[in-house]
Amino acid sequence: MIVNRKTGKFFLAVVLMLAMVFPASVFAASGDLTSIGFDTSESEIQLTVAETTKQLRVLAAFEGSTTKKDVTNEASWTSSSSKIVKVDGGLLTPLDQGTVTITAKYKTSVTTIKVVSKYAAEEFKINQPKEVEYKLGTEGIEVKALADSTNDVTTAAEWSSSNEGVATVDKGKLKLIGKGEATITATYKGLKDSYKIKVVSPYTKLSIAPGDVQEMLVGDSPVQLTVYAKTSDSEVGQGTDVTASAELKSSDTSVAKIVDGKLEPVALGKATITATYLGSKATIDVYVRNPYEALILSNQEFIKNPVMFLQDEVKVEATVRNLPEESVPITAEWTSSNPLSVTVDNGTIKARATGTSSVKVSYRGISKEFRVTVHPTVTAFKTDVDKLELVKGESKSTPKVTGTLLDNETQDFSKSVQWTTDNEKVAVVDDGKVKAVAEGNAVLTGTIGSKKVAGITVSVRDKVLVLMPSVEEYQLITGKSATLPEVTAVLENGSEEKVSTVEWSMTGTTAVVKDGSIRGLVKGSAVLKGTYLNQSLKIPVTVEQEIVKIKVEPESVELNLKKSKSIKVTGYFANGKTINLSSKMNWVSSNPSVATTSRSSVKAVAEGSATITGSYQGKEASVQVKVVPKLTKLIPSEKKITLAPGAVKTVSLTAEYDTGKTNSVTSNVLWTSSKPSVAKVTEGKIEAVAKGTARIKAKFGSKTVSITVSVK
Repeated sequence: MIVNRKTGKFFLAVVLMLAMVFPASVFAASGDLTSIGFDTSESEIQLTVAETTKQLRVLAAFEGSTTKKDVTNEASWTSSSSKIVKVDGGLLTPLDQGTVTITAKYKTSVTTIKVVSKYAAEEFKINQPKEVEYKLGTEGIEVKALADSTNDVTTAAEWSSSNEGVATVDKGKLKLIGKGEATITATYKGLKDSYKIKVVSPYTKLSIAPGDVQEMLVGDSPVQLTVYAKTSDSEVGQGTDVTASAELKSSDTSVAKIVDGKLEPVALGKATITATYLGSKATIDVYVRNPYEALILSNQEFIKNPVMFLQDEVKVEATVRNLPEESVPITAEWTSSNPLSVTVDNGTIKARATGTSSVKVSYRGISKEFRVTVHPTVTAFKTDVDKLELVKGESKSTPKVTGTLLDNETQDFSKSVQWTTDNEKVAVVDDGKVKAVAEGNAVLTGTIGSKKVAGITVSVRDKVLVLMPSVEEYQLITGKSATLPEVTAVLENGSEEKVSTVEWSMTGTTAVVKDGSIRGLVKGSAVLKGTYLNQSLKIPVTVEQEIVKIKVEPESVELNLKKSKSIKVTGYFANGKTINLSSKMNWVSSNPSVATTSRSSVKAVAEGSATITGSYQGKEASVQVKVVPKLTKLIPSEKKITLAPGAVKTVSLTAEYDTGKTNSVTSNVLWTSSKPSVAKVTEGKIEAVAKGTARIKAKFGSKTVSITVSVK
């Protein structure tokens, strides 16, 4: 029971809180919808087009509640004819005359109301015939708009023209603009009326005097033009002078222009002059010709490269001519596009400030123009090279030229410099490049305007076919240096010459080139590159730690013909580590006809003796080589001997070699007996001791031979 009481109190508190927050209508609306209706007691609504609108609201009634809910925005609205009255969220807007039914629907309920729409007036008209013709020039045309025949609504109506190039209209006042047709329309509170107008010229013909075609020369005095107008073709004479009111225009003002009604020639060409007045038009053609064919300027060296420095002054004179043999001095018109930088007075050109300016000279239709560049004052010029060395057919860029200004700053003038050569048979300059033509010397001169700013020598040599160094490979010790190689150049003409101007460079950081030497820095490999003229060479470089001792195995060797023997060479570093130098010794034979070397081996060529010598890091080693023929056979004088006891027999032994050579070796043979008790031997002398059989062996070198001895 205690739990139930607490629960009841809790729900009661919640209900009281909700009652304080929400109005009673909210809870009432939770009942069933009973009906909806408009918030007006009228059974019919009256509206006037373009004057009035009406906002309707829809109220909904719910069961158990006396308060109605506004559901205007939730309802759906329709008009039986939206062309007569439009409805949007209950807002009624009349568009045309008539009667409609407005329907509002909310959930299952529907309500309707009748709306009558009418215009503010029964009739609206413009007091003009449906078609009217006006003449251009007519002013003060006023048109009235009437509502219900007597009500003047001209200023209240809205006016428009379908073609404002023909006529414009403002509050009934008409202004004629040009020939053509247009429709003038007035609108008043949804009512509209219009009429058509046609605008014509009051004149049938317009003419320009003098003449239909004008021939003029540049520099001629201006010609006064007169414009005449005729009202009909039957009118006698030229007609009425309308020059003061007519508009005169030139199709090309650069050829001929109109100034205060006068025709003034400007430059060579054709232009058409047009006069227009009140819709009529007339034209004449004007041909402007030059009195002279050519304009000639002096100081062509400057004209071709118009570059100046501050405070420079240049004089250029102008003449004209029709034939090559006739020149006429003139006082031309000189202008500068940038007087702040360049001024010009009757051909005297002065540099005033750094910058550029177009200088133009004109005289009676002909003109010339050139662009002048003004540089700051330069105290000194300098080129990046003093001379150029090229081979025939080679091209190099012209030198870079810099100038020192008054504030000691430098400026690059390379693009402004014009280069010439004093010997085009040796070298020519073209498009920023110096091209070698033939062997020899030339001098390049650089100028800016009329100022000489640089001069360098050009030396052209024959092409180099190949570069031959005195050293083919370097083996360097870390921290120690070696002299750079001598280089011989073989030229295209077949001659050879020692080269002292080779440009040397190294790849990597293993070694460095400095002061005519190459120095090893750290262990590793690199390439020494040398460049001279059009050729280059590369020499491999190895940098190692210093070898303190070299050991050769064997120190001497005996070889048969055509046989080879590898020589092992071990190098010892100061830290005790070793390196195999067998293939790095660059062995040389003292007698190549006896023995030759290749990398780490020696080969026998012919009988004799030779010494092979090699070195590494300046430490030498040598191997004694003896070349002997190969023993192929031992031949005894007798192979079987029969002796009586006590008898003696001497045999000889011959050695045969692979060369075909033979040699008696009896005294150099090792003799032995298989049974000394039967027979004994000493240096080929056999003595029979007792009956029996024994084998006498003779050994020489790698060969052994046996002799059978029978004692009977």
